[in-house]
Amino acid sequence: MAAAANLPAFLAVGAGAALGAWLRWALGLLLNPIFLTIPFGTLAANLLGGLLMGASLAWIHAVPAMSPVLKLLLTTGFLGGLTTFSTFSAEGLHLVQRGEWGWLALHAAVHVAGSLLMAWIGYAAFTAWRG
Repeated sequence: MAAAANLPAFLAVGAGAALGAWLRWALGLLLNPIFLTIPFGTLAANLLGGLLMGASLAWIHAVPAMSPVLKLLLTTGFLGGLTTFSTFSAEGLHLVQRGEWGWLALHAAVHVAGSLLMAWIGYAAFTAWRG
């Protein structure tokens, strides 16, 4: 198994993914009951993930000597576990099945545009903070 050859990276991705998935789950429990048509927990996870990905990429760019294992823990692990295209897709499918095309369009637009905007904000904020 290739992962066994790089055990620290394997463990970093797994640990980060578990933490990210737990946060995504908690956001769903906390925020999804607020408005039943569009699950705010998934939206919050994807927007927060975009923000943190932007900040992480800026940090990685600012610290070229950063450990590859730490990069994997943050990006592939934690942020991969936090953000969720599969849940976004399932929620979109439920809107399609109910014929809620307007909500589907809004759902898709807010997730995609919002995540990209938050990634840009995260990158810019970290870059400004770092000086």
